Amino acid sequence: MKLPLPAASDQTWNVDVDGREIDLPIVPISEDLAIALLMIIDVGVRFGEHVGARLAEKLRPHDPEIIVGTATLGIPVAIETTRALGLDNYVILQKSPKIHLGDALTQTITSITSTGDQRLLLDRRAVPLLEGRRVAVVDDVVASGSSLKGSIELVRQAGGTVVAAGVILTEARDWEETLGADAELIVPLAHIPQFSRGPNGWEPDPATFR
Repeated sequence: MKLPLPAASDQTWNVDVDGREIDLPIVPISEDLAIALLMIIDVGVRFGEHVGARLAEKLRPHDPEIIVGTATLGIPVAIETTRALGLDNYVILQKSPKIHLGDALTQTITSITSTGDQRLLLDRRAVPLLEGRRVAVVDDVVASGSSLKGSIELVRQAGGTVVAAGVILTEARDWEETLGADAELIVPLAHIPQFSRGPNGWEPDPATFR
C-alpha cells in the first residue's frame, strides 16, 4: 500500500533569479526528500518577462534561430524568451497525445514531480522549423535531466543543432549525470538545492548545492 506524502510544509526557500528574488514553497515528494517548487504559471506576468529577458541575454551569444520549449511549464519560458530575442516562431514539445500527433517523433522521459514515464512528442509539421537551424531549448527547472535530455534528442532527430539549453533553475546535481556531455549546454539563471528532513524541519542538503 502506498503511503500518502507528508503534509505540505510552511517553509519557503528564497532564491535570487538573476536580479529578482522569489520565495519558493518547500514541498515534500517523499518521506525524506523535499524540493523548492517553482510553478511559473502561478507567479505573475512580470516574473515571466524577467526570466525571458535574462535568458535571452544569456542565449544571444549562441545565436539561436529558434526556441524549443516543453509543455506545460516550459511554454511561457519559450514564449517570453522568443519575444525577448526578437524572434517569432517557437516550437513546443507536447506531453499528451493530441489528435494531430499520431505520427509525432517521440521520446520517453521521467520527471521528479510526475508519476511514471511520460512521452515528449514533436509534431512532424514542425520539423522544417528545426531542420538545419541553430536551436536553443528552454525549460523552467532541470532536476533529473530526463525531460531536457529528451528535448535535446528530439531536436537532433529533427535535424536541428542544439546550441544551448536555457533554464530558470538548476536543481541539485542529478541532471549532470543524465545529460553527460550535454550538461555543458546548460545556461541557468539560478540554482536551488534539494531538502532533507532535519530536527527543525526541512533543511537544504549540502550535497545538492553547486
